[in-house]
Amino acid sequence: MREIKPEELQKNPFQMIGKEWLLVTAEKEGKVNTMTASWGGVGIMWNKPVAYVFLRPQRYTKEFVDQAETFSLSVLGEEYRKTLSYFGTVSGRQEDKIAKSGLKVVHDGVTPYFEEANTVLVCRKLYAQSYDPACFIDESLDEKNYPNKDYHMMYIAEIEKVLVD
Repeated sequence: MREIKPEELQKNPFQMIGKEWLLVTAEKEGKVNTMTASWGGVGIMWNKPVAYVFLRPQRYTKEFVDQAETFSLSVLGEEYRKTLSYFGTVSGRQEDKIAKSGLKVVHDGVTPYFEEANTVLVCRKLYAQSYDPACFIDESLDEKNYPNKDYHMMYIAEIEKVLVD
């Protein structure tokens, strides 16, 4: 993989996040965990290139992201769709889903990502805040997306590095 500047990224973020999906990956105490995400974004915040990701409180990967200073967002090709679906439905609490998937974890410094990815955003956390139900202007979003009141934690992270194949 080669490094490019965040502003050189040619991928459409709506396609990359909403259609191709992302693997949010972090490391805690020498163990790596990942999950599939299809909600998020990229942009500029505090004069920095950033990525926004949203994790529900019950997700095991959230524990890893909370403990780590950095995490990665990996984009894999369509040939990995079944693996991405698997990562989105099985918890790393119950099994070593990374080992079972056959994907290979590699690192950029301390940040884990997947060798099979075609695009990787290496991110450093800047801000985290839990959704507040009182802030929904369109209350139907709360009713539709949070029937169990398990509000996402929003993370804003500086994109420190972009790797592309």
